[in-house]
Amino acid sequence: MPQLRKIIHIDADSFYASVETRDNPELVGRPLAVGGRADRRGVIATANYEARRFGVHSAMAASRALTLCPQLLIIPPRFEVYRAVSAQFHGIFRDYTHLIEPLSLDEAFLDVTDCDQFQGSATLIAADIRRRVQAELRLTVSAGIAPNKFLAKVASDWQKPDGIFTIAPEQVPGFVLALPVSKINGVGRVTAEKLRRMGVQTCGDLQLLSLETLVQRFGKYGQRLHDVARGIDQRQVQTSRLRKSISVERTYAQDIDLMPAMIVQVDELLLELATRFGKIADRYFPTKRVIKIKYSDFTQTTLEEAIGDSGEPWNDPAVFHRLVATAWPRGAKPVRLLGAGLRLQPRRAGELDQMSLFEDDPLEAQAGP
Repeated sequence: MPQLRKIIHIDADSFYASVETRDNPELVGRPLAVGGRADRRGVIATANYEARRFGVHSAMAASRALTLCPQLLIIPPRFEVYRAVSAQFHGIFRDYTHLIEPLSLDEAFLDVTDCDQFQGSATLIAADIRRRVQAELRLTVSAGIAPNKFLAKVASDWQKPDGIFTIAPEQVPGFVLALPVSKINGVGRVTAEKLRRMGVQTCGDLQLLSLETLVQRFGKYGQRLHDVARGIDQRQVQTSRLRKSISVERTYAQDIDLMPAMIVQVDELLLELATRFGKIADRYFPTKRVIKIKYSDFTQTTLEEAIGDSGEPWNDPAVFHRLVATAWPRGAKPVRLLGAGLRLQPRRAGELDQMSLFEDDPLEAQAGP
């Protein structure tokens, strides 16, 4: 029988907005969001809880957010500050365990199974981490404690903001019965609708379906659904990862509807992509070139092409130009976003990158000009 683990999921409360409020007390109590400008098609990165009461949320267009909350203050992100604060979080985490898996700047898994502080109580460890974050950084985090990563992440959201919730091993079977399947990582709108048509809305409902049925309908993901519906998740806390891709995206203040303009923008993306790839080129080699296009109606398409053995440079602009020219007619509409990227393979077997919070932040990579 697998060893019962003690996993903590720490999630900062409206992280970017909370840092801005901490650093500027005049913002306290105001509806606040961090993101891009509405007049340049900016996107909300995060919103504080005062703004969320109006329906403002992350990934929402800034223009829509202002419609919902006209008094909303949108300020530009300060990623260097957020990275520095995130490093401070991790300094606190390392006082309890070195088994830390960052998920983003503001959340992480901690495996405290072998931690002997507080008599080995994961709940007391999480409570002390929350106390120290508030005392030392003047920020709040929510914490979930459970025997595995899936349930720990669910638990951290259970009493947000500034909450703590524990799912003890003996509570798992009863807890998951009423848990909505929307809480399962990977169950988005499409999968949730498929499950609904199968009569499934909770993990208890999901338990009534056989593994064979789930695999037939959802492929390999069916096994995952079968397991987590029963509160089973054997994934380890990973302190390192295999990088599979690298990319750069830009959202434009005005739609691009002429191919020459797209070519110019792709060339700019390639310059930044070359800089980013240069940081890891000694450990990875590119196997495919990728172009992503998002049209003005938010539909999108991607096109990949394998990189051959002819020795041509991966960043040959002519090849990316051809990919864009091939992909764009699929929608043949004005373009609001372009992306360029690479699929990667490690140069050495077993190559792993240390989890890093200090490069290729996805929100920064997608920030508009």
